Amino acid sequence: MSNPLLDQMSDCLQGIKVVDLTRNLPGPFATRLLADLGAEIVKIEPLNGDPARAFGQLFTALNHGKDTHKIDFRDEVGIEVIKEQIKDADVMLDSFRPGVLEATGLSAETLHAFNPKLVIVSITGYGHADGDTVDHDWSQKAGHDINFMAMSGVLDQLKTADGGQAMPNIQFADLAGGSDTAVIALLSAVIAAKSTGKGRHINISMTHSLYNHMVMPKSTGKLIEQMTGKKPVPQYDFLGGLLPCYRLYKTADERYMAVGSLELKFWQGLCDVLELSELKNTHWQKGVLPNMPDSRAAMQTVSDVIASQPLEHWQKVFADTDVCVTPVLTLSEAQQHPLFAHQDEYGATAGWQMVN
Repeated sequence: MSNPLLDQMSDCLQGIKVVDLTRNLPGPFATRLLADLGAEIVKIEPLNGDPARAFGQLFTALNHGKDTHKIDFRDEVGIEVIKEQIKDADVMLDSFRPGVLEATGLSAETLHAFNPKLVIVSITGYGHADGDTVDHDWSQKAGHDINFMAMSGVLDQLKTADGGQAMPNIQFADLAGGSDTAVIALLSAVIAAKSTGKGRHINISMTHSLYNHMVMPKSTGKLIEQMTGKKPVPQYDFLGGLLPCYRLYKTADERYMAVGSLELKFWQGLCDVLELSELKNTHWQKGVLPNMPDSRAAMQTVSDVIASQPLEHWQKVFADTDVCVTPVLTLSEAQQHPLFAHQDEYGATAGWQMVN
């Protein structure tokens, strides 16, 4: 069955050929996004296959529609087969540690010698060290998502309410740090190569990309310190639960409502819905700074009201309002929600939607 949303985007990258040497999650997700946009993906696996094959449905979701080959990367004949695929390719992605491509005879210099317009994208854990501008000994270290999150400082930002370390089960480094960053970089380079005829070799460090994603904690932390005179802890950063208008509130049945009423108009609308008109001006835009007595009291009042009823009640109450308040859905609830039912039905990997 075709996906009417993706069908309107499926010709955007027609004529673009991508040779995918990546494995597991970051690279294959990136090339799945490119495939959804119409690119031709030639996936080349080692003889023992992509390790993600062990996860069955995950491998299918990431790699369906790709032209897949299994080749011996340690054999000269196999390397020549890969080169043959690369000769007319626009992009090649790999996820090896620095130096592996060179050792197999697939260095950027070698590939650009016979395909000058080729865009090479290497997705790595900690980046390349060149001994000059970038000097560290991490480029050869092994790692997975949890390690990249830990080293970037992102993992420390995810705390439980009592300050304990939370353990995420979403692969933020692989997806945001690897896949999304790689797609943006390679498409930009492909556009440049179309006009200049010159490709390039781009290194994507998942750890560095995550570090650069922390634009909010880096800036809001300084703001909180200026407001309160204290350095904030992650679970009570400006948007981490310190504001009554932007936090999670527990319901009577131990579920949660997400309140994102950050702007004054939404907070005042929330107060109207909860019949708490006395709190309508207890807001940071009205000078009630985070952690001030009035702010803490407002947080407790809203908490008590939300805790008096189960999630289903609040879903009905806020169904016809527009104050940035939503239930915290489980994965199964999200899958059944009208927002996403069509997406899983069609197996889409991205949130593209054409307006006209």
